[in-house]
Amino acid sequence: MSSVAAADAPRRSNAVLAAFSGPCLPLAAFGVALPVTLPEFYATHVGLELGVVAAVFMAVRLIDIVFDPFIGWGMDKTKTRFGRYRPWMVVSTPILMLSALMMFVLVQPGAGPAYLFAWLLVLYLGFSIGTLGQLGWAAVLAPQYDQRSRVYGWWQVFNIIGVILILILPTVVVKSGIGDYADGVRIMGWAILIALPVTIGLAMVAVPEPMNVGAPPHGGPKAYLALFGMKTVRKLLIADLLLGVAPGITGSLLFFFFGQIKGYDHTQASLFMLFYFVAGLVGAPIWAWLATRIGKDKALAVASLIFAGLYIAATLVPGGNFALTAVVMFIAGLPYAAGLFLLRAMMADAGDEVRLETGVDRTGLMFSILSATTKIGHVVALIPYLILQWVGFKALPGPEGNSEFSLLALQILFIAVPGLLLAAAAWVLKGYPLTPKRHDEIREALAARDARTVA
Repeated sequence: MSSVAAADAPRRSNAVLAAFSGPCLPLAAFGVALPVTLPEFYATHVGLELGVVAAVFMAVRLIDIVFDPFIGWGMDKTKTRFGRYRPWMVVSTPILMLSALMMFVLVQPGAGPAYLFAWLLVLYLGFSIGTLGQLGWAAVLAPQYDQRSRVYGWWQVFNIIGVILILILPTVVVKSGIGDYADGVRIMGWAILIALPVTIGLAMVAVPEPMNVGAPPHGGPKAYLALFGMKTVRKLLIADLLLGVAPGITGSLLFFFFGQIKGYDHTQASLFMLFYFVAGLVGAPIWAWLATRIGKDKALAVASLIFAGLYIAATLVPGGNFALTAVVMFIAGLPYAAGLFLLRAMMADAGDEVRLETGVDRTGLMFSILSATTKIGHVVALIPYLILQWVGFKALPGPEGNSEFSLLALQILFIAVPGLLLAAAAWVLKGYPLTPKRHDEIREALAARDARTVA
C-alpha cells in the first residue's frame, strides 16, 4: 500500500480506475433495486400493500440515515496498514451478500412487513458501509481538481453499467422463457451475490490507498454539525437533496406511469428505463469534459436545467409508439449522470477546504452527510406512494381500473414534480464559492503544509 501524502498522488491509469470502479457494479445494482425494483416487487409479487411498503422503506431509510455519521466518523478514525477505507469495504461484503440472498432470492409471497423491515435494515447498513468506503477512497486516490472529476467519472460510468446490467436481467429471463418477472428478480439477487466478492476483492488487490497527512479526527457530533455552517457544504447538500428526489420519484413511479398512462407492459417500461440509463453512460464523459472547462458547479447547473427540459418533454410524448418513446427517453437520460458524480467530486473538494481550515481529515464524515441527504431524497421520493394510496390509486387495478383523478395525480407526480426539482437544483448552485481557482489555492496550501509536517 502506498502511504504517500494524497497531494503527491500520481495520475491514475485507466486500469487502476477500472479496478477501483468494479465494486460499483453490484453496489449500483442495489442502488437501483432499492428505489425501483424492490418496492414494486414487494407490493405486487410478495403481496404487501402499497402504503405498507412505502412506510417500511421510509422507516428503514430514516433509521439508516442515523447510521451514516457514525460510519463516516468511524472511517475518519480508522488507521490501518491497509488504509482507512478499504477495511470497511471488506466488512460490507458479507453483510451485503446475506441481505441479497434474503431480500431477492429466498423471500416468498406472503412475507410480512417484519421480514421486509429486518432484512432491509441489514441491507442498508451494508450498503452504507460499502458506498461510503468507496467514496472516501476515491477522494484520496486523486486529490487534483480535474483528476478528481476523472475518478468520479469512472465511478459513475461503472455505476451506470451496473444499473444497465441489472435492469436487463429480469427482461432477459422473461423473454428467453427461463421464468417470469419474479424469477428475474431472484436471478438479480444471485448476480449481485456473486459479483460482490469478485469485484471488491479485485479492487483490494489492484488499487492503492494513499493516506492524507493531518491531525487525527476529533469533535464527534459537534464536528458533524459544524460542517453545516459552511456555505459550500450547504449548497451541495441542498442540490443533492433536490437531484436525489427527482429521479427517485421517476424510478418509484415509472412502471405505474408507463403501464397505466401510456399503455406499455412491464418489459417495455424496463426497456425505457434501460435506454435512459444507457444515455446516462453516453452523457457522463460530456459533463466531465464540461466540468474541466467551466468548473463543476456551472457544469452541474447547466446539466440540471437541460435535464429538466428534456425530461418534461419526454414524458409528454403520447403512448402507443414504442420506438419514439425509446428515443425520447434516451435523449432525456443524457444529463442523468451529471449530478451523481459531480456532486461527489465537489464534496471531495470541500473536504480539502475543511482539512486546510481545521487540520483534520473529515472526508468520511462529509461523505456520510452527502449520503444522508441522498437517502432523505429517496425517503421523500416515496411520499408519492402515500399520496397515490390517499387518492385511491391501485398498483394492480381491477376490471374497473383507476379513477381519472388518481391517474391525473400520478401524471402530476411523475412529470411536473421532478422537472421543477431539477430546475431548482440549478438555482441553488448560484454563487457556489469553491471555484477551480480557489481549489487550486487550497491544494497548494495543503501541499506546503503537508511537506512541513512530513519534514
